[in-house]
Amino acid sequence: MAHILIVEDEDNIAAALEFLLLRAGHSYRRIARGAGALDEMRARRPDLVLLDIMLPDISGYEIVGAVRADPDLRMVRVLLMTARGSVVERRKGLALGANGFIAKPFELSELRAEIERLLGTP
Repeated sequence: MAHILIVEDEDNIAAALEFLLLRAGHSYRRIARGAGALDEMRARRPDLVLLDIMLPDISGYEIVGAVRADPDLRMVRVLLMTARGSVVERRKGLALGANGFIAKPFELSELRAEIERLLGTP
């Protein structure tokens, strides 16, 4: 069982993520704003962060950049999620250090496969 941090401001998407994680047997915590995401990561050391790019207060890009710049968080795996799933957005996210990128809306099976890949579980 993995502990996963969800950073997502849209309740309907967060609910789908929570459903998927519970069915897979993972524990999770959700926050709806980018502010506090780094503190939450430091406090709970999640195995994976599902990070929305377009948050109301800070960009997911800024958060992933800060994670990679912090020696204590550098190893945290981050999956970026965005409604703007262009090749440019994907390249930017991966260049900043994200471990994966998924475009919204996504199929739950696609997200499940990406989570399993990042967690190293079959």
